[in-house]
Amino acid sequence: MHKNTLFLAQKLITCRSLTPADSGCQEILIDRLEKLGFEIEKMHYGEVDNFWARRGTEKQIVCFAGHTDVVPTGPLEKWESDPFTPTIRDGKLYGRGAADMKASLAAFITAIESFVNVHPNHSGSIAILITSDEEGVAADGTVRVVKALKARNETIDYCIVGEPTCVNKLGDTVKNGRRGSLSGTLTVKGIQGHIAYPHLAKNPIHLAAPAVAELVQTVWDCGNEYFPPTTWQISNVYGGTGATNVIPGEVKNLFNFRFSTASTVKSLQTKVYEILNRHGLDYDLQWTLSGNPYLTSRGNLVEAINNAVKRIVGIEPQLSTSGGISDGRFIADICPQIVEFGPVNASIHKLNECVEIDDLEQLSKIYQLTLENLLLK
Repeated sequence: MHKNTLFLAQKLITCRSLTPADSGCQEILIDRLEKLGFEIEKMHYGEVDNFWARRGTEKQIVCFAGHTDVVPTGPLEKWESDPFTPTIRDGKLYGRGAADMKASLAAFITAIESFVNVHPNHSGSIAILITSDEEGVAADGTVRVVKALKARNETIDYCIVGEPTCVNKLGDTVKNGRRGSLSGTLTVKGIQGHIAYPHLAKNPIHLAAPAVAELVQTVWDCGNEYFPPTTWQISNVYGGTGATNVIPGEVKNLFNFRFSTASTVKSLQTKVYEILNRHGLDYDLQWTLSGNPYLTSRGNLVEAINNAVKRIVGIEPQLSTSGGISDGRFIADICPQIVEFGPVNASIHKLNECVEIDDLEQLSKIYQLTLENLLLK
């Protein structure tokens, strides 16, 4: 299994699958899955390749989910080896996507192969959902597949997303939820004028400042057992003409909430409006919801993967909801139990991205044992 997972990871890294391109990765995976008796459904939306594959027709459905696309390489001359030529150095496999997430994809396949070879008549079903639109805008990827499945009343019982979750060593962290992401573009309006005649103008930057200060100091919630408190941050401020002698007519503030299950979109929006209105601002506010938070409490899936990690690598994983958003936010619409688990994430999106070669075998074994824990009860 060790070399099998390594060879497959190397093969996937050679595919220049810069988001949203798949560049042949999915055909490599599909070929392996078809040989195991999976029914394959390709779903192409826009420039994005997706597929949904399933082996079996019974409940419980255990799904592996992931993406074949990778982020741009950055300056090639700063890589120690070509990012799309898988290279082994010092016990590590280097290449763009090695950790995020072609190692996990390879481990998915070899874990499923090993499980099916030993248990060809297993109960339940195994599924796999793959997209090439996770690192980009994520508009034609997992969200579209989930929408199609939901339209025909297909659900998933358990889902393992192969995002790189571990911090220092394989097995130290399992993500059992993610925060939601809610963005806003706040335009505060004033009256443009000459800076030497402020009584003839209204400076929107000055008007907005007290409200912004209050938004910064507001406690939105206190979090809960699994989530830290919700945060609000301004990411960009735009105002003025570029001249030093003109009071601007408006100022734009772009902000973002990373919010826990202790808050809702409505509760956050309501509090923002209350603060802005209390400060008497003339404003326009446009909202964008990238994803709601989701949480999987301790239950069958968390226990299954925790037990697998403990058996394979001998450590108790920490449950975490930290980090950015993932495609788990879409899958949560049709699946009540989701975890994310994959290799160490220290090198993801960086130059010289890599994964420990020894982790490949262990990752595959953890996925295989998780299948056994869920489907062989």
